[in-house]
Amino acid sequence: MDKNGTSTDLWTILSNWFTSNWWIVALILVGAIFARRLGDSIFASVIRRAVKHRAHGDITEEDIKKRQDTLIAMTSAIWRALVWLVATFSIIKRIFPDLDLTPVLAGASVLGVALGFGAQTLIKDFLSGLFIILENQYRVGDVVDIDDATGTVEHITLRSTIIRDNDGSVHYIPNGSISHAINKTMGFSKINLTIEVPANTDVDSLAETINAVGKKMAAEEKWKTRVMDAPHFLGIDAFNANTLEVKIIGKTQPTAQWSVTGELRRRLLAAFKKDGIISVKVPSPDKK
Repeated sequence: MDKNGTSTDLWTILSNWFTSNWWIVALILVGAIFARRLGDSIFASVIRRAVKHRAHGDITEEDIKKRQDTLIAMTSAIWRALVWLVATFSIIKRIFPDLDLTPVLAGASVLGVALGFGAQTLIKDFLSGLFIILENQYRVGDVVDIDDATGTVEHITLRSTIIRDNDGSVHYIPNGSISHAINKTMGFSKINLTIEVPANTDVDSLAETINAVGKKMAAEEKWKTRVMDAPHFLGIDAFNANTLEVKIIGKTQPTAQWSVTGELRRRLLAAFKKDGIISVKVPSPDKK
C-alpha cells in the first residue's frame, strides 16, 4: 500500500475511533471535574466541622479558620492529583484497550524507590511539611519568623513554605531546612512595650495614667474586639540617673498587636503631655 493509502487508512481508523469513543473520553473528563469539585466540597465541610469540634482552650475563631484553610488546601491538592491520575489512566486504557498497565505501575514503583535513594532531601521536605501541618506549627495567614525570613505565610505545601515579607518579597523555604520557626500569631498576641520617662517621674501617677489609657482604649467599640487584656503598667524594667524604663503589657487577638500598640503609643504621648511628662521617649513600632 502506498504512502497516501497508509495515511488515509490511519486517518480513517482514528476518525472511527474518535467518532465512537469521544463521548466516553468526554464523560471521563466531566466525571473527573465533578469528582474534584465534589471531593473539595466534602473535604472542606468535614474538615471545618472536625477542626471546630476539636478546638479548645484559648483557640480563637481566627486560629480555627487558619487551621481549616491550611488543611483544606493540602487535602484538595492531594485529591486533585489522585482524581486526574485516575482519569488519565482511564483515558489511556480506553485508547489502548489491550495495554496492560500493571508493568507500567510496577515500573513506576521501582523508579520511585530508585529516585527515593537519590532524593533524600525531597523526602525530608515532604516529611517535615507533613509534621508542620499535623502539629499545627503555623498556618496560612500566620506571621512567622523562619530562619532569615519574616512575614505572612501565604501557602504551605508538603515541600515548601511560602512567606511574603513587609517589602512584598516572596520567600520559598524548603520544609526540610526549617530548624526553628517562631509563630507570632498563634492563639493570641501580646503587647510588650517599653517606654522611657524622666527619672523624677511619680511612678504611681504614671501607672494610673497608663492603666486608665489602656482601660479606656479596650472599652471602645473600635478596639474592644481586638484587645483581649487591656494594656497596663507592669513595672520598672530598668533605671539610671536620667530615665526610668517602664514595661507595659497586654493581650490582643492574633495579628492585632501592631495596630493596638501603635494606637497605644499615640494615646500615651497625648496623656503624658497632658500630665506634664513631655520628654517621654517611645520606641518606634516593631516590624512584623
